[in-house]
Amino acid sequence: MRKKILVVLKGYPRLSETFIAQELLGLERAGFDLTLISMRKPTDKKRHPVHDEIKARVVYLPEYLHNEPVRVLRAFFAGIAKPGFKPLLKQFWADLKRDITPNRVRRFGQALVLAHEWPEGGEWLHAHFIHTPASVTAYASIMTGIPWTCSAHAKDIWTSPDWELSEKLGRARWTVTCTHNGFEHMRDLIKVDDKVYLSYHGLDLDRFGPFVGGHSNRDGADISDPAFILSVGRAVEKKGYDVLLRALALLPGDLNWRFTHIGGGDGLSKLKALAETLGIVDRLTWKGALAQEEVLAHYRQADIFALACRVAADGDRDGLPNVLVEASSQRLVCISTDVSGVPELLDDRENGLVVPTEDPQALAAALELAIRNPALRHRLGDAAERRVREHFDHHASIRQLTRLFEEQWQKEDQWRKSA
Repeated sequence: MRKKILVVLKGYPRLSETFIAQELLGLERAGFDLTLISMRKPTDKKRHPVHDEIKARVVYLPEYLHNEPVRVLRAFFAGIAKPGFKPLLKQFWADLKRDITPNRVRRFGQALVLAHEWPEGGEWLHAHFIHTPASVTAYASIMTGIPWTCSAHAKDIWTSPDWELSEKLGRARWTVTCTHNGFEHMRDLIKVDDKVYLSYHGLDLDRFGPFVGGHSNRDGADISDPAFILSVGRAVEKKGYDVLLRALALLPGDLNWRFTHIGGGDGLSKLKALAETLGIVDRLTWKGALAQEEVLAHYRQADIFALACRVAADGDRDGLPNVLVEASSQRLVCISTDVSGVPELLDDRENGLVVPTEDPQALAAALELAIRNPALRHRLGDAAERRVREHFDHHASIRQLTRLFEEQWQKEDQWRKSA
C-alpha cells in the first residue's frame, strides 16, 4: 500500500526547477499522495503550467526563525517531552560543532516546526536536494521516527562536505541522483550498492512535443536576418555567461548574429555591464524569467542554443541542465562544455558541439562553425532530438522512483512484522 509522502523542497514553486515540478506531477499521476513542504515562499512572478496541474497541498515552513518566533517556540516546547527530541538535539549539536552557522540553527528550527505541525497522514519523508532540504528532512525524521529518502542533484552534492554527505546517505533509506559523476561520487562515499541510484530526470515529451516546423538556414551572411543564438538559465557563476559573452565578442566581424538570454539571477547587472565593455550590447536581448510555453516558442525560433557550464569557485556546478534536454527535444543544436553531466547528453559532432570549459576561444570557434553551417546544425539537431526521445523520457524516471518507493515500503513492512 502506498504511503502519504511529505516532499521537502527548498522553495516552491520555482521557475528554475521545472524538473522537480515535472517529477511531482508524474508521481501524482502515478497515484502517489503528496504534501509539499517548502522552506521558502515563492519569489518568481510567473508560474509554469505544470505548477497549476499539481494538486498537492503546500505547507510553508518559517524561512527565517526570527520572523515567526511564536511558531518556532511553540514547536520547540511541544517537542521537548517527545522521545525523538534528545536524539535530535544530540545530532544537531554534533552537526553544529562542525558547521557553526545560522543556517544550521535554521534547519533545526524548521524541522521542529515540521514535526510539530505534521500534516495528517504523513508516513514518509522525501527531500529534493541533499544539502539544506535533506538537513530539515533528516532532523524531522529523527524527531518523528518517520523514514526518509532523497533526490540529490548538482550544487547540493558538490558544495556539501563529504562528512555530511556520507552521514546523510547512510541515514536515508536510498538516494537518487541525475548524473553519472554525481552517482559515482556519492557511491564512493557510502560504498553500499543499494543506497545510491542513477535516475535521469528526463523530459515530459507530451509537453515538449516534436517541432513540426523547420529551423532556419541563416548563415550569418545577411545583416538584416542574423543568426539567432539562445540561452536559458539563471545568471549565476556556474552557468558561465561571462565566458559566453566573451566568446560572442570574439566572433568575426563579418558574421551577423543576435543573442537572447532568458532567465533571472543576481548576476544580470554584471553581465549587462560586461556586454557594454565588450561592445556587443546592441546584439543582445535580456528577456528575464519566462513561463515554459514562452521558452518553448524561443527554442523553436532559434538557430543555436548555447550554455557555457563551469565549475564555480565554491564547487557548485550543474548536473545535466534540463534546458539542454528541452532544446535538444526541439531539434535545436546545442553548444555546451565538457562539465558534469553535459557529455551524458551531448557527444561532440554527433548530436551537438562540446568544448572545454573556461575557453572563450573554443566556444567562439564552435559558435562560428554552427552559424556558418546550417546543414551541420540541422544534422546535429535531428540527432539530438532522437537521443532525447529514445533515452530521456521522464516516464522512465517515474517508473524507477515508483519501484524504489514500493520496494522500500515492502521492506519496512517486513521489518515491522518481524520486530
